[in-house]
Amino acid sequence: MIVILHPDNHEPVAFTQAMLDWLPWLEPPAEATLTERQRASLVDAARSKSAYFRLLAREPDILEARTRADKDIFFNTSSGLPRAERELAAAATSRHNGCIYCASVHARHATTFSKRAEDVRRLLEEGVGADLGERWNAIVAASVALAATPIAFGEAHVARLRAAGLDDAEIVDVIHGAAFFNWANRLMLSLGEPASAGA
Repeated sequence: MIVILHPDNHEPVAFTQAMLDWLPWLEPPAEATLTERQRASLVDAARSKSAYFRLLAREPDILEARTRADKDIFFNTSSGLPRAERELAAAATSRHNGCIYCASVHARHATTFSKRAEDVRRLLEEGVGADLGERWNAIVAASVALAATPIAFGEAHVARLRAAGLDDAEIVDVIHGAAFFNWANRLMLSLGEPASAGA
């Protein structure tokens, strides 16, 4: 496997909702060389354009399971938490973990689905302690507790979420969004680095 260095990349250091690129440290398969199994593991054909997903396609069974879990957590919104708050959980987790790339993606989605651009901006600029109103504060606090260490999340977080108006299905969605991105952040941070779009 070839290691790739990016000495000319001026890695972003501030959290942003701007579009970012991501540069791998290991060479992903070229799009044209993906096997039929690797293409199937992407689930969405357009992901073959992404160096990140092509890199993960080296292990197609794991990638397919990961992608199907991701899609179910964030797109299966017929019940449970609204999409905006699923994205908030992912953005808060990414902000806490220092994953500038993931935070940018999920903060944009949180803004798109909630129309609360100012609150999302404050989360990115001020950090996970920003006051976003009690419902969002409870979601952020629960997400950060799970990100810090799963055993830091407990009954007090569940009680706070319930007091903020979340039912059991919505609480489970907070847990899934935060837990998935706690893992996804670490994977992305260990395989490459963010870059300004078009860099």
